[in-house]
Amino acid sequence: MTRVVLDTGVVVEYIDLKGALHEQAWIVMESVKAGRLEAVIPHPVLSETFYVAARIYSKLGARDPEERALKLIEWLYRLPTVSIVGETLDLALEAGRAKLKYGLALTDCYVLASSKLYNARALFRKREREMGAGKVLRSLTRDYEIVFLEDYA
Repeated sequence: MTRVVLDTGVVVEYIDLKGALHEQAWIVMESVKAGRLEAVIPHPVLSETFYVAARIYSKLGARDPEERALKLIEWLYRLPTVSIVGETLDLALEAGRAKLKYGLALTDCYVLASSKLYNARALFRKREREMGAGKVLRSLTRDYEIVFLEDYA
């Protein structure tokens, strides 16, 4: 079974029905729910997803946005086809190496590190500014298997 490491942006795009890449994120999450795709979520991504989801729900005027964000996180946590990976020394060191080499956001580094350690594709919503272009992006794709939802739009 194919395994992907989900970045916060993918989950956020899934809950944002008006998001430019919602359809692509929906396909990924439906594949995870159906057991056609196995997902890995690094623990720091859960925290960031809770934070971002609560802010989105708040902006939308949802009743009790924190509670809705909590339900999203609990749902992800309990899905049988999702593995939440914790703070092992190997993961911390690999994320630190990615941070040192590329200077990316720490949660992105955990996604990349998890992809390497768990033999999975790192799935991001889009290429972030700090991922650069040209040499930096080529180096990233040499070191990690990366997929972007924006490539399937």
